[in-house]
Amino acid sequence: MIEANGLAKVYDDLKLGPRVAVADLTFRAEEGEVFGLLGPNGAGKTTALRILATLLKPTSGYARINGFDCETQPELVRHQIGYISASAAMYDRMTAWEMVEYFGQLHHIEPQLLRERMERLFDRLAMNEIRDVLGGKMSTGMKQKVAIARAMVHDPPVLIFDEATNGLDVLVARSLLDTVRELRDQGKCIIFSSHIMREVERLCTRIAIMHRGRILAEGSLEQLRAEYQSEDFEDVFLDLIGREEKRLAEAAQAAEVEVAS
Repeated sequence: MIEANGLAKVYDDLKLGPRVAVADLTFRAEEGEVFGLLGPNGAGKTTALRILATLLKPTSGYARINGFDCETQPELVRHQIGYISASAAMYDRMTAWEMVEYFGQLHHIEPQLLRERMERLFDRLAMNEIRDVLGGKMSTGMKQKVAIARAMVHDPPVLIFDEATNGLDVLVARSLLDTVRELRDQGKCIIFSSHIMREVERLCTRIAIMHRGRILAEGSLEQLRAEYQSEDFEDVFLDLIGREEKRLAEAAQAAEVEVAS
């Protein structure tokens, strides 16, 4: 369902030179799977997901969603995905119902089918009480529910959650995680990005640990615990990040010595 091969994204910084946001990112995710991207802030998770969502073009490598290329076939890819981020931008003067309806119309869904889908979504996400609430008067939790509904209204086979629980209270965050589990059980292919260890542990069938644009390790929770010989997944994560930081520091020091000599 999702294939990334050698994805890289490099930004040009006039003062500091090229800045690598993502480097040689390669992975696959299949239907009925929640593939987790776990990493500290700045690991490159959001950049990678924005490439998958066709919001950014890669510097090199490629990504495909259901066989469609994210760079050369963006319109076809957008019909295959729903993208939910922490930034749930709303139209201040549209109600929750109007916003979801508008996105359904953008996908050319027949009116009767669109209404039936919206009724189911508003029931599932407990949104009926906010049907007529304007975007400008919504709480963070309300906005996130609307963002999820509009991303799901065209019933895409692939869903991308980018730090989607950021800023949510405990109850709303738990509801969102329950929704992700339901979607997984329906056979959706889901990418779930987070820096919150517990969310990834509870939800994901496979996990990729990212740091400075690279995947350091990938596997199921059980595989990663066994490979790194620790029952505490947080210890696995911290050990991997610590090792990589040490390696990068030693490489930088060696480069400085070489230049000086």
